[in-house]
Amino acid sequence: MQDLVGPALGTLALVAAGGYLLGSIPFGVILTRVVTGQDVRSIGSGNIGATNVLRTGRKDLAIATLILDAGKGAAALLIARELFNSEVAGAIAGGAAFLGHLFPVWLGFRGGKGVATFFGLLLAAAWPLGLLAGATWLIVAALFRISSLAALVSSAAAPAYALLPLAALGLPTSAPILVLAAFTAALIWVRHHQNIGRLLRGAEPRIGAGKA
Repeated sequence: MQDLVGPALGTLALVAAGGYLLGSIPFGVILTRVVTGQDVRSIGSGNIGATNVLRTGRKDLAIATLILDAGKGAAALLIARELFNSEVAGAIAGGAAFLGHLFPVWLGFRGGKGVATFFGLLLAAAWPLGLLAGATWLIVAALFRISSLAALVSSAAAPAYALLPLAALGLPTSAPILVLAAFTAALIWVRHHQNIGRLLRGAEPRIGAGKA
């Protein structure tokens, strides 16, 4: 019953605040500034995520950014779920961390697009869900060679995957996880509105294509 109701509202507010602050740590900005002296926001698309960090020419920093951005969402969810023994608390902390990455207070609420954090959250919430969404990303990316399209398709598929019966793996369908998947997927689509416009025009760059 605790899992359905969750902790008290005051506790959940603190959980959300902690998740937001953890998610708002701009690892891409910090790593590129410390190691290269550059501001990743002045490079390429201006995004703070791993894809834009890669445009600095530092694959090691891009990989580190990818892992840390995924890890902060996963950490927020797992810590809250463990502390309060509640899927509700975990989902709120994870969702708040996702918001923190997209709209970090330290950067004037101008953050990333959330794809790495999204996959980190799904893997932490229910690893089969994360694997299914990740496999979808890989398949779409392999077929069409467009990263943004893979992100849009895999995020849209995640809520449907969350409805699949996972009891055989000891992970029954969870309403908080379903809501988290739908909430984060919707925000990914909102943050990719420019990419959607380029996709409709046939102007979205492909993976590995040379930059103008």
